[in-house]
Amino acid sequence: MQALVERIRAEGRNLGGGILKVDSFINHQLDPQLTAEMGRAFARRFAQLGVVNVTKVITAEVSGIAPALATAMALNAPMVYARKKRPITMTAGYYSAQAPSHTKGGVVELIVSPEYLRPSDRVLLIDDFLASGQTIAALAELVAQCGATLCGIGCVIEKTFEGGRQRLAHLNVPIVSLAMIESMEEDRILVRNPEELVQELR
Repeated sequence: MQALVERIRAEGRNLGGGILKVDSFINHQLDPQLTAEMGRAFARRFAQLGVVNVTKVITAEVSGIAPALATAMALNAPMVYARKKRPITMTAGYYSAQAPSHTKGGVVELIVSPEYLRPSDRVLLIDDFLASGQTIAALAELVAQCGATLCGIGCVIEKTFEGGRQRLAHLNVPIVSLAMIESMEEDRILVRNPEELVQELR
C-alpha cells in the first residue's frame, strides 16, 4: 500500500525505543478512506494467496479494531475483537490468553466469548502492528483454544527488525503486511512497500 507508506514517511515519528508514532492516521485519529483501503488491500492480498471462505476476522481492542473492521467489511464477514476486561454480560465462560503490552507496559489478558468464536470458523487475524509478535501469538492461541482454523495474519505495519514474523512461523499461515519498517535508528524511519520487495524477488 503505497498510500500508507507515504503517510508513514510524512507523518510517522520515531520516539525512540522502537516506538513508532502514527496516531495521526491509525491508532488515535483515523483516516476513514485510508482505513477502508487497508481493508480492501488485505482482502485482495489474501485472496491472491488462496485464503478463501473466511467466516470471522479477529483482532485485539482497541487499535486493531479499525483495520479489522475494514477487512471484515471487504470480506463480508463478522469481526470479533478480544477484550481486555470481562464484561458482566459474558456469562458463558470465555477463552483467555496473555500478551505483554509494548506501549502500556506489563501484561494484558485477552478474552473472547465462545458465543462468537466457534470450531467451525475460518479466521483471519488482523492487527495494527507486528513487532515482537506476542500479541498476535496470543490472539492465535485464542483461535486454537476454540478449535477454529487460523487462515492468515495481517498487520498494517510490520517492524521487521523485531523478529515477530519469525516467531509466528510455526503457525504455518500466510502473513501479510501493508508497510514494513526496516529500521528506526536515531530519528529516522526506513519504511518500504512490501510489494516492492515482491517485485524485486521476481
